[in-house]
Amino acid sequence: MIARKYYISGRVQGVGFRYFVKRKADFYGIAGWVKNLPDGRVEVFAQGDPLVLDEFEKELWKGPSLSRVDDIEIYEVEPTLNTYSFEIKFW
Repeated sequence: MIARKYYISGRVQGVGFRYFVKRKADFYGIAGWVKNLPDGRVEVFAQGDPLVLDEFEKELWKGPSLSRVDDIEIYEVEPTLNTYSFEIKFW
């Protein structure tokens, strides 16, 4: 089990990006959360199997149809969640 943080930039707010991420995380069985940042990026914390996170990351690059992903910063972080759920944060 590993965890990663993703900082996604481009046209990623106001296009359903957080809901897209949640659907993909639920599909892959990934725990974590997604939220909008004040600077226009989207932040994702994802925890799961390394191979699954690699597939999840490919989906992040695609995004929903109205989005445009310009860049994704990826950081390996410590797994911290004791849950298997994925949530959208609204703060």
